[in-house]
Amino acid sequence: MKFQDLEHRLKGLMLRAQAGDGGAWRDVLTVLNTRLTPYFRRRLGAGRAAEVDDLVQETLLAIHSRRMTYDASQPFTAWAHAIARYKLIDHWRRARVRRHVPLDDVAEALWVEADDGGQVSADLDRLLGDLPERQEQLVRGVRIEGLSLAEAGARFGMTEGAAKVSLHRALKALMAKVASRGD
Repeated sequence: MKFQDLEHRLKGLMLRAQAGDGGAWRDVLTVLNTRLTPYFRRRLGAGRAAEVDDLVQETLLAIHSRRMTYDASQPFTAWAHAIARYKLIDHWRRARVRRHVPLDDVAEALWVEADDGGQVSADLDRLLGDLPERQEQLVRGVRIEGLSLAEAGARFGMTEGAAKVSLHRALKALMAKVASRGD
């Protein structure tokens, strides 16, 4: 099952469960059980089935006790994954284990396609449109494209110091504009 399909299915079940549908809640727990077992098994390693089972049960209990805190405007899988991750960290703390979990291992669980219909881009264009052209170019170059101040200064015919001052003024103007409008 593709991740987006799983997210859609679980979110729909969770919303029905929050509305009081017991069958939907059982389905949520069943699907989560099948997803959490391999998640914990990969992180704990072979030969630790009892610990995996304990973590799955702790996580399902935590999700059950916090189910009414789930915000329907957020992805369900990210919410559930956060609870599982915290249970794993608690387990490692109890066992005095320190491990690094690479972000690549959880990227799929965290990734949700944005479908803003271009709203973010339009808002950004509107905000930056009131700045002087050079300041707008600096903000786009440094903050959006990821240029260094030296690279942006060279691109726009300024010294690094001048680019830094101009960028600071542009960001200060943007903050004041947003604060005055309550955006």
